[in-house]
Amino acid sequence: MKYITEERFDDSDFQKKELERGQYEYCVFTNCILKDVDLSKFFFIECEFVDCDMTNANTDRTSFQNVIFRGCKLFGLRFDHCNPFTLSFEFHDCIMNNCSFYQMVLKRQTFTDVKLHEVDFTETDLTAAVFNNCDFRAAIFDRTILENADLTTSYNYSIDPEQNRVSKAKVSLYGVKGLLEKYNLDVQE
Repeated sequence: MKYITEERFDDSDFQKKELERGQYEYCVFTNCILKDVDLSKFFFIECEFVDCDMTNANTDRTSFQNVIFRGCKLFGLRFDHCNPFTLSFEFHDCIMNNCSFYQMVLKRQTFTDVKLHEVDFTETDLTAAVFNNCDFRAAIFDRTILENADLTTSYNYSIDPEQNRVSKAKVSLYGVKGLLEKYNLDVQE
């Protein structure tokens, strides 16, 4: 396995030119196409992905350690297939529709200005996670741990407090509607 450190990858189309399997540390990927690329068993440590398209990339046993994603398209990624050892990342201004975080431990993870449409958070531990201005349209929360999570500025979520652990989660008054949706109430503002 190749070891790559402190390199920049700009405007690269890895559908045409293969990204070498290896361990990437302190690397920056900017405006790269990784759509449908096999990233299985890659290691990304302290890396940053900026304005990249990683739609449907294979993340089977991929390691993401302290990785930042900014402005990326991450449609359909199976983060639940990643290597869970020291998994940590941040997402800023990304589109993450149809991703899966099934049964993952994502304590204290940060999501800012992220579209999380139809994302699967089933049985995910999101304790103290921070969701700043995130859109959860049709996201799935089932037996999810959201204790101490911050959803204050987020919207379009539907979370059943009877099926999920929401103790001390922070929500706005507007967001309370997303906790009461199953009761079909007409909440007036």
